[in-house]
Amino acid sequence: MKGGAGGRRLVLAIVLVLTLFVVIAPVSVVLVEGLSRGVGAFFGALGEEDTLAAIRLSIVTALVVVPINTLFGIAAAWSIAKFTFPGRKLLLSVIELPFSVSPIVAGIAYLFVYGGQGLLGPFLEEHDIKIMFALPGIILASTFVTAPFVARELIPLMQLQGNDDEEAAATLGARGFQIFRRVTLPNIRWGLVYGIILCNARVLGEFGAVSIVSGTIRGETNTLPLQIELLYHDYNTAGAFAAASVLTLVALLTLAAKVALEAKVGRGQAGR
Repeated sequence: MKGGAGGRRLVLAIVLVLTLFVVIAPVSVVLVEGLSRGVGAFFGALGEEDTLAAIRLSIVTALVVVPINTLFGIAAAWSIAKFTFPGRKLLLSVIELPFSVSPIVAGIAYLFVYGGQGLLGPFLEEHDIKIMFALPGIILASTFVTAPFVARELIPLMQLQGNDDEEAAATLGARGFQIFRRVTLPNIRWGLVYGIILCNARVLGEFGAVSIVSGTIRGETNTLPLQIELLYHDYNTAGAFAAASVLTLVALLTLAAKVALEAKVGRGQAGR
């Protein structure tokens, strides 16, 4: 028992040290450096025209991508968890594909399809439709990268709950949408909210795929992560850390929301 206790303490010490140097230290440096020149300088850096444009673009992208992936995630989870059909496992594999593919590879793939020299490039140019190096390309790439988040939260939850409640509602005469709205949705609401929170955080922080399809045009197609890189390469460390602090705060708020949701779900299960 003594040896086991010593081993547990050693493992705990390793975990704490790694957490300190790998997670807490970098996050703390970002926040400290962002505010090192004072609150006025911090907000002044965030108020620069290009940085404001990057923040606006990131918000617009999230406002479009998160609802799309929410609807997709609900539909995909409902189909996979509640029904048996040919290609079910294939659909699940396709949903998880963005977790396996590098975001940069995804961005290049979109470029080869929608870019000027891509598969659909001549058609798009002929009809004056601009996708790459514009907002539509950023939305497409962000949608691909974040597609699994809502679905992967809901699929195991729906599978665990089974079909008993839906079958009972159907026996009582409820129709498909009524069953979903009054039975399924209330049962998955916290998992859905958690998936949406994670999806939103990932959209705001996406760099790889967006860096390929956006063209990194100053003040036009730079999202906030791209703007941070640009400021850093311009030796504007104050602006870079200020912008990075925004994403860091988003990450901390996401973590806080995650903890709060888990605690709420835990209290709900304990009360049953």
